Amino acid sequence: MDTREGSRTAVLVCQARAVAHGRLAPDRFADPTASALLEPGELAAVEQARSGVPPEGWGPRMEYEFLRATAEGLAPRTVAVDDAVRERLHPQVVILGAGLDGRAWRMPELAGTAVFEVDHPRSQQDKRRRAAALSPPAGQIAFVPVDFTADRLDDSLDAAGHRTDRPTTWIWEGVVPYLTRAETAATLQALAKASAPGSRLVVHYQAPSLVASLGRPVARAMRRLSRQPDPMAHEPWRSAWTPAAMRELLTGQGYAVARDTDLLTLAGALAMPVRSRRSLGSGRVLVADR
Repeated sequence: MDTREGSRTAVLVCQARAVAHGRLAPDRFADPTASALLEPGELAAVEQARSGVPPEGWGPRMEYEFLRATAEGLAPRTVAVDDAVRERLHPQVVILGAGLDGRAWRMPELAGTAVFEVDHPRSQQDKRRRAAALSPPAGQIAFVPVDFTADRLDDSLDAAGHRTDRPTTWIWEGVVPYLTRAETAATLQALAKASAPGSRLVVHYQAPSLVASLGRPVARAMRRLSRQPDPMAHEPWRSAWTPAAMRELLTGQGYAVARDTDLLTLAGALAMPVRSRRSLGSGRVLVADR
């Protein structure tokens, strides 16, 4: 990411959740924090996408379609992660690459839970400024700034009060695609060392997909041509994993995979209308326990 500012991808993800709120799978998905975490200019694009009326002009129309397509993937992904957290309520939840995540505020099940939000210092500074508009979190929250080029995750969590003798639910959502395979393996090793027996890992990752690998550079080129901001300019995808390779990586660190499901299947279970079927087919949510 561009370390001079917060993650622009985090803003895009938050916008997509705001677009989906009350529209996609409304009986299962809700994120009232999303809009509250966005600034006025970012909300304008959200309201346009929620209206269902395509704007005029190539650039605005591109942003409209991009947000609506992203929302299709965010709704089932969020529901799957939330369900995995609720199934085993642990005394600690660590959100890796938290961005503009709102779970600590919107999930009453986390009352009495110690939530640790881990992110780059610049992104976290931006998040804390934005979160001032939210009501107090359901439980206890600790912001853990980590620059992975200079800091150790275990040391930073220990300083923030994380306990390795208590079970932890780790949420690793929207991060793995931006890491190299070596970085993914190293982070997983650190998580395993910090996990007491009974801990749970919920990880979102991307399976190899020709459509996805070609679609992202094409979308970026189109945004440049239309003079629209490119939220992915400094945050390219760096790895994709087959389900078999991800399972092997996890079992090597002592995890037992409970389930591993693609977003298209998850969307189908929510009876969601889906237009970007190929895109959702490559995104996956895996739940594993130690």
